[in-house]
Amino acid sequence: MKKGVFITVEGPDGSGKSTQLEYIKEYMRSNGVDALFTREPGGTPISEKIRTIILDPENKELAPMTEALLYAASRAQHIAQFIKPALERGKVVVCDRFVDSSIAYQQYARGLGECVSLINDYAIDGIIPDITFLLKIEPEIAMERLNGPSDRLESETMDFHRAVYRGYLELEKKFPDRIVAVDATLPAEEVRIRIEEHITDLLYDHYRSIEEQR
Repeated sequence: MKKGVFITVEGPDGSGKSTQLEYIKEYMRSNGVDALFTREPGGTPISEKIRTIILDPENKELAPMTEALLYAASRAQHIAQFIKPALERGKVVVCDRFVDSSIAYQQYARGLGECVSLINDYAIDGIIPDITFLLKIEPEIAMERLNGPSDRLESETMDFHRAVYRGYLELEKKFPDRIVAVDATLPAEEVRIRIEEHITDLLYDHYRSIEEQR
């Protein structure tokens, strides 16, 4: 049995992930849960350097396959150096984006197809989230929430962001047991309540199972 719990938060740019991640931090603190928070791309010094390359608006010539491989490389380092060791120590790990982002952005929006899944099968080294919260919001509404694009991907066309959203919807259908979709157009507090309910159930079941194994 995996000792830790792996939670990921996904959604289009402008979906409110940052706000909900702060709420999750507060939830963990108030409930005495020793949780580690991280992000993708990034999470380790090497992965953060790769993040800079990926998101730099100056890198307009970055080819789609190069982008996909850089994301996978950042993720492989993140898994090896941070996520997997933390889970083996019994930590709760909460990650802002994970492999679903690569599927939505590169496999669907970039049109690279199944090779993105194959590349990332190697990168994740068997680590799958216990639960993924998908903040669902139409891209037109999400883009209006942003105060202008802040990185290379946010600067993409609306057609690109629509394709990303379609990718997320396909993932929701494909992994109904893992992906919990939440309407991100609801007030932030309502979104928070729904997410916390699922986290409470997940942690209760996990720690109960550990006790039963003793």
